Amino acid sequence: MNVRRTLAVLAGLAVALVGVPTGQTGPAVAADTSPVLTNLDHLDWLGDTVAPPTQLDHTTYALAEDPEVGVLWTYAEPRNGVLTRVGGGAYDPDTDTYGQGAFNADDVARAAVVYLRHWEQTGSDTSRDRAYQLLRGLTYLQTSSGPDAGNVVLWMQPDGTLNPSAEPVELPDPSDSDASSYWVARTLWALGEGYAAFSGSGNDDDAAFADFLEQRLQLSVAAVHQDVLDTYGVLGTVDGRPTPTWLIADGADASSEAVLGLAAYVEAGGSDAAARTALQQLADGIAMLSEGDARTWPFGAVYPWALSRSLWHAWGSQMPAALSRASQALGTSTYLAPALRDSAVFTPWMLTSGGPDNGRLPTRLDQSQIAYGADARVQSLLATADATGKTGLLRLAGMQAAWFFGANAAGVPAYDPTTGRTIDGISGDGVVNHNSGAESTIHGLLTMLALDARPDVALAAQQATITQRVGTTTLQAEDATTTGDAEVVTLADRWTGESLFGGTGYLALGDGATASLPAPRAADDRLVIPVVDLQPDSTAVTTWSTKNTELGRVRSGDIGLPGMSPAFGALLPVTLPRTMPGTPTTLRVTTTASGDDAARLDAVMLEPLVSRLVLAGDGHATALLRSAATSVMHPVVRVPGHGRAVVEVYDGSARLLSRSTSTASAVRVTLVPGGFTIVTR
Repeated sequence: MNVRRTLAVLAGLAVALVGVPTGQTGPAVAADTSPVLTNLDHLDWLGDTVAPPTQLDHTTYALAEDPEVGVLWTYAEPRNGVLTRVGGGAYDPDTDTYGQGAFNADDVARAAVVYLRHWEQTGSDTSRDRAYQLLRGLTYLQTSSGPDAGNVVLWMQPDGTLNPSAEPVELPDPSDSDASSYWVARTLWALGEGYAAFSGSGNDDDAAFADFLEQRLQLSVAAVHQDVLDTYGVLGTVDGRPTPTWLIADGADASSEAVLGLAAYVEAGGSDAAARTALQQLADGIAMLSEGDARTWPFGAVYPWALSRSLWHAWGSQMPAALSRASQALGTSTYLAPALRDSAVFTPWMLTSGGPDNGRLPTRLDQSQIAYGADARVQSLLATADATGKTGLLRLAGMQAAWFFGANAAGVPAYDPTTGRTIDGISGDGVVNHNSGAESTIHGLLTMLALDARPDVALAAQQATITQRVGTTTLQAEDATTTGDAEVVTLADRWTGESLFGGTGYLALGDGATASLPAPRAADDRLVIPVVDLQPDSTAVTTWSTKNTELGRVRSGDIGLPGMSPAFGALLPVTLPRTMPGTPTTLRVTTTASGDDAARLDAVMLEPLVSRLVLAGDGHATALLRSAATSVMHPVVRVPGHGRAVVEVYDGSARLLSRSTSTASAVRVTLVPGGFTIVTR
């Protein structure tokens, strides 16, 4: 497993909840408030230049003529009351070095994308120049010759020296020893968008630079073909499910960012056949990781990691955007179905059940949320809307983008348009990390650029007070009342290798054991979705009922062999066939098993047949209702504000079925099976 993915899953996990004292300094605050949301001041302040010393296999465009290249500081943290630019890892003042480094390829690449998009959107010469310098810095980090050509050194120290073996260790180590890394994927993203922008400017100097970017893109494409796509078409298995073996870092998340760049390159007329092939092959692998529907896990999502069927995270989840852009660039509709399922089925579930969490594992065990995750979902909705013409996805994009303006656990704006700062994260209980490092700044700005290009979506995004959210309820199995051969198993390490047990561990239920879990009242009937550690050799069967009604059974052995999975078995939600009423009741579980075998129960997810999210602000509101039912429903939703409410009914492919208006404050709507309805006032 990639170390970055492990750290993100287990630590948060990336949200250090540190407050910034009042009176901190940083980039200059804009003198006047502009109606344009994008403000590059803070990103500009994070930027820097460095003249790297001569280093084997590393050079860049026009280095002899211009020895300084563009870079970007990784973090911005309070030091003695002052917001200070710092690197990653332990700092050694004697050598002025960091355990990791001051600047990293991941952030340099993505910051270049911000400036490129801003240049194309506004014509800003300053943004063109900053993109140019950052792309020079990024290609300096890329190994340009030798056996690792096309791979990328992740970290650079303040004096420009490279640090290919960082502390803590990154995999691959050294960082340019394999193309299967996030930083190679993000380098391709920046090079592809850079080629498209500079080749299309009509300027001879820009055309020469575009040629250089194309050459460097070809270097990385060749490395990806050698280290990743060499197994294209070879399927492995993960818990009995066929899975692609040819994704960057085994991830649809990392691969999706490479696809964004490759799609931009191909659409701009890039003629390299190997790049077009890489685009198609990576998109093929990403599309394979789509699973589930409105009633079954993962509810239509594209899995971010090929080696787990139990894990989803918002950060880096641009898989629908990548599939949509690949469809457009390659002139095929092949990839639109999984992009639509993720956007139109999974996203409404995600929004109503809590938002863009850092970790659904599979329950909401890491509820911290960061700009990287929120932006990924916005970009995916917008790209899929562009590729399919489904305007309902624009409504969802506005609701997701509202995270930046206060529709989050803290109820505060995550982005400040007067400074250009985006906070580094918000915990599940609403604690804000007021640091504003490169990654959060970048992804906040990517969303703002998208909103500035779509004023209607921007207006919806600023309705950012959550007035109602009704979604998934999770019951922890350890809280059950038990009889017979039942034991709460406390785990020192709850990480399975591919997912995470909730609570303290799990409830083991042997033959004849029973368990009872009280279920709270709900407005609607609910799906009952036990989360069980399924094991290929298990004989355990749990039978679920409420009062005298059997809801269904879960066979703990109903899973294939692990194959490529890093864990034996899988912690998976299993939807029972019959629903449970919304009245308060008790879930009862009875178990049969052979010998010493036992069912391993982690939790139970209760999913309302009608879930909802209502946002309001400035006298307006938007309500999202999502269906997990098998028949048409007619729920009533209270929509704040005045005037007529517009009701739009969509099916599970975001196809608009009907549009009507209502003057009622509590609006009765139609909700079709597996679809969603949007009400705006």
